[in-house]
Amino acid sequence: MSRTFDRLVASAGLPRLTLHGLRHSWATLALEAGVPLRVASEVLGHASTTITADTYSHVTAATMDDATDRVAALVDRSGNFG
Repeated sequence: MSRTFDRLVASAGLPRLTLHGLRHSWATLALEAGVPLRVASEVLGHASTTITADTYSHVTAATMDDATDRVAALVDRSGNFG
């Protein structure tokens, strides 16, 4: 399966990508897109959401920027919450 995938990737002119790398990319992008952890875990075939969270939910720059913006929106200019 991996050799066939490698040939397809090469024939499409794409940079080298492994099946494992594709799986990791899907999981990371799915979680960034807001796919619920439980759903991503089931798609990946993990026994628990803990495995998925520990493996794939690392913080990316985009995720960190979004989190910062969300918290900042809760604080008004005078420093009061809500």
